[in-house]
Amino acid sequence: MNNLIKVGMAELKVAKSPQIIRTSGLGSCVGIILYNEKAKVSGLAHIMLPDSSCARAGVLNRAKYADTAINDLVQLLGIEGVPSCLLKAKIAGGAQMFKFSSKNESMRIGPRNVEAVKEILYRLNIPVLFEDVGGNMGRTIQFNPATSILEIRTVSKGLVQV
Repeated sequence: MNNLIKVGMAELKVAKSPQIIRTSGLGSCVGIILYNEKAKVSGLAHIMLPDSSCARAGVLNRAKYADTAINDLVQLLGIEGVPSCLLKAKIAGGAQMFKFSSKNESMRIGPRNVEAVKEILYRLNIPVLFEDVGGNMGRTIQFNPATSILEIRTVSKGLVQV
């Protein structure tokens, strides 16, 4: 399928109908779909961490962090002619993949990613129309900008379409 756009970990890309956009390996990572059903355009970011302030010195991969990736995705969709006020969001991922005996906040990467994503989207006035977050399972997601349908694939639940 040449219309499939694959988004790797710490990447973000835009897709227009008839393209379909997909990312896999969402454990504690969060997949953020921003889209506009009228324009049939969407963007997907596969973020790994909540905040770029924890980045090490050197070159910053903006797609790795919720704060920078979402802003970049909004800008890219703006270039495609969709202003942020017309965007909607669907999110998936943010699992707690391992059990930790300590209550150390830094180990709660999945839940912290989800909180950061929701907070940023709220600040940008982008409504989250669907979320499949948390739990302890990995996810693969695929979004079709022509239909605005998000497919979420997990081992435990199989395929869910929303």
